[in-house]
Amino acid sequence: MTDLDVEADRREAAPKRQMIFLLAASLGALTGFYLLVPVVPLYTATGGSGDTGAGLSTGVMMAATVLMELAVPAVLSRCGYRMGMALGLLLLGVPSALLAVSPALPLVLAACAARGAGLGIVVVAGPALVAELVPGRRRGHALGVYGVAVGIPAVVALPLGLWLSAHVGYGFVFTAGAVVSLGTLAAAAGLPSARGPAEQHRGVLGGLRTGGLRRPTVIFAAVTLVAGILLTFLPLAVPADARSTAALALLAQAAAMPLARWLAGRYGDGRDPGRLLVPAVLAAALGGAGLVRPDNPWLLVASAAVFGAGFGAAQNVTLTLMFQRTSRSRFGQVSALWNLAYDGGMGVGAVGFGLVAGPVGYPAGFLLAAAVLFIALVPAWTDRRRTQ
Repeated sequence: MTDLDVEADRREAAPKRQMIFLLAASLGALTGFYLLVPVVPLYTATGGSGDTGAGLSTGVMMAATVLMELAVPAVLSRCGYRMGMALGLLLLGVPSALLAVSPALPLVLAACAARGAGLGIVVVAGPALVAELVPGRRRGHALGVYGVAVGIPAVVALPLGLWLSAHVGYGFVFTAGAVVSLGTLAAAAGLPSARGPAEQHRGVLGGLRTGGLRRPTVIFAAVTLVAGILLTFLPLAVPADARSTAALALLAQAAAMPLARWLAGRYGDGRDPGRLLVPAVLAAALGGAGLVRPDNPWLLVASAAVFGAGFGAAQNVTLTLMFQRTSRSRFGQVSALWNLAYDGGMGVGAVGFGLVAGPVGYPAGFLLAAAVLFIALVPAWTDRRRTQ
């Protein structure tokens, strides 16, 4: 084997190694994040802040995530993927430990804001780097694998966080979240130090001027709105003696989501991923509609699983379509825009539901949320027709 062959093998192996490090870093970051997602609202509500405080804890975190996501493409262009991911892990880990000090709303909201900023960096850098490392013909599958890596923490950590908070205490959960996030800094060291591609556009929101990016963004935001409601309020919507049912429903949702995301990616490579957009939104809508009976454990778990399948498929389909419809120089913009829809939708859903749950009740609130998804079928159908 010549020196040229050795060098070619080295260049081909480098992206594979970097992909492994990216999956490990994302796995640790999202584990630390999801451990706390259903626990912090419960901690805040039972600490004296009620439903409004619970909704604000998620809403403030998502608002900070959204604001950071607007800046992440510029951060990656200046600092590179390695430093960017390390900063995200620090912001996720350190404030998690501070939550154990007190359930006072100002402290909780400050910690949630810092964690939201860290999440914004991690979730934008991840898909953008996948798109950088993997050729377009295999991108759907690679995004599916990445989706499994960031979905596994939801499967394990969402119900585990609730269980640990009930049996060991809130302090243990917050400390565990900090340790996992900070312990993943070693994986971030294996990421490429190169900066992200220069963004040739007028800001992240400039992508909304193009229908091919605007429609998937709006559709996905509708799905994530219901996801934010489910993750924040499902533990509060079930009867007080049925918290284990809420944990099981969150587990069903979290397990279905990465599987559907991976399968959608496998299907999309070599085919038209747009074919799955309407079925994905329809599954999410049907699952959301089933949440109107939080007192029915079997319906609740089944509905959460159906919603998770639709949610996971929608994640892969919308992101793959958006990468297909833009150039490499705008990958950071696409990832940021998609994540703005993800986190902005979750934040709006949590805050909005927190405001209406008191006057109308949980069942009526879940019904209104499902109606949003049925309305989202219209732009999903329009997008499919315009791309045929």
